Amino acid sequence: MAGAARYIARRLVQVVITIIFVLALNFLIINLAPGNPVRYMAGEYAVSDPAYLEAMTKRWGLDKPLPERFITYMSRLIQGDFGYSYRYTASVTVLIAERIIPTLLLTLTSLPIGFIVGIFLGAFSARKFPSKTDAGLSFVTLFFYSMPVFWFGILMIVIFSVNLRFFPVAGMLNPRAGYTGLNYWLDVLYHLILPASVLAVGAYAPVFYKVTRSSVLEQSSEEYVSTFQSYGLRRSKIFRKYILRNALLPPITIFGISLGFVLTGAALTETVFAWPGIGRLMLDAANYRDYPLLMGIYLIMAIGVTVASFLTDIIYMLLDPRVKYK
Repeated sequence: MAGAARYIARRLVQVVITIIFVLALNFLIINLAPGNPVRYMAGEYAVSDPAYLEAMTKRWGLDKPLPERFITYMSRLIQGDFGYSYRYTASVTVLIAERIIPTLLLTLTSLPIGFIVGIFLGAFSARKFPSKTDAGLSFVTLFFYSMPVFWFGILMIVIFSVNLRFFPVAGMLNPRAGYTGLNYWLDVLYHLILPASVLAVGAYAPVFYKVTRSSVLEQSSEEYVSTFQSYGLRRSKIFRKYILRNALLPPITIFGISLGFVLTGAALTETVFAWPGIGRLMLDAANYRDYPLLMGIYLIMAIGVTVASFLTDIIYMLLDPRVKYK
């Protein structure tokens, strides 16, 4: 137990160091990137009125040296102030808080579905190897994975929304209906079905399928399988109790890492379906050089990735006794 506690403590220290390093690196890259956010804010006045452009630059503190701006940003961040958005003229914290629930609703629905479907199909395909069933499933999953998510989304909108009229074209709810209570959430679920399906089938399930299939095939060729078979154990029991359990470790690792990207991993899907999430907000912030908003989103993403990686290591340690506390 003492070794486990030391291991967890060291990983927590690594998480903090990683977040600080990523924070500094993001600040440097974003602020050194080409483009002047003031010109986007000023619009036509940026060309016709240089004095206005200079005044806006001073107002947002962009005339100060980069080290001074970084110190100011870090001091505000320690106080919980993520800054003020150039484009939306609103608090970054408020903007992120407004978009975080829709994004979590989309990604935390599609990711588990993709994980379960990919695990099931991958294990089933590996047990049928080599066969036409295995080849067919591999072809289908590769086909969906090779298709760009935005193109897959547009295709699903044309088929199921425009032609068949099964689902809404875009958005998170019907603003004209004015639903409340249970009807409100049923309307959100109705709008969620298509984008969540696109993300699960086009992005997540093929990855988990491929990893699970490869892992099951690898475990099936291990010597312990032959040893158990020589003792007379049924193949189905060996698969359920030993092969599948060991084969699940790589997919679980990928699932944990994917959890770190739940806030920004669906940007293209959100854009195609006009889903009001953080991924779409991040693309808008990048287009308009909205430095505070971009850094706030990247900070949330860095925290999510490092914490998800930490939790994955802990789960991995619990599932695999061969993991050493180093």
